[in-house]
Amino acid sequence: MSEPPIIILVRPQLGENIGKAARAMLNFGLTQMRIVNPRDGWPNPSAGPAASGADIVLEQAQVFDTLAEATADISHIYATTVRKRGVTKPVLTPQEAAGEIVTAQGRSAILFGAERSGLETDEVAAARKIITVPINPEFGSLNLAQAVILCAYEWSKHQGLASPPKVDIAPPAPQKELDGMIRHLFGLLEDRGYFFPEKRTAVTQQTLRNLLTKPGWNSLEMRTLRGVLSAFGKARQD
Repeated sequence: MSEPPIIILVRPQLGENIGKAARAMLNFGLTQMRIVNPRDGWPNPSAGPAASGADIVLEQAQVFDTLAEATADISHIYATTVRKRGVTKPVLTPQEAAGEIVTAQGRSAILFGAERSGLETDEVAAARKIITVPINPEFGSLNLAQAVILCAYEWSKHQGLASPPKVDIAPPAPQKELDGMIRHLFGLLEDRGYFFPEKRTAVTQQTLRNLLTKPGWNSLEMRTLRGVLSAFGKARQD
């Protein structure tokens, strides 16, 4: 059985909403919350009353300045969003995502964006897959705690029902290793003048990042590819 998923709140605005999200988590047995760049700082005095007793979640909550820091040790990242925003990633329902999480090797996390705007495009691009709730297209409005509770509930339903993988395979590499490999590749490509014209650099890099974050590469595969890139760079110097 895998570890419970980590709930990551990205740029949350109100302490009350963080508290309500903590309450939703603990309702279904989730206790690991990470908070990225909260608008009103942390700790927030409004979070405790709204949590209605879910103090353990708030007390253990970890705060990070950036999403990259918050996901550095995560192997499976899911982004919740009502639209894909041009990012070509597999799209799952909360139920489908929960089914994957309970059998996954390595740590999983679910990202939730700010209350008004949700996750930004670059934040969604950091995820391996997208979670979208099948919702009334005429009124697709969920608050933060509602979105958290839907994912937590689906995860709780799968507890005890999933079988461990029959094949002992290495877990996907954590996000920190993947980001390092991508920076390595971008540096080599920049040296060889790949990013041309310059005004298309950001779009080209985002397309490459989307491509490279699709597979669930393990650490051995990541090191192998980094070795290939190093040889590529050495050939350039020679």
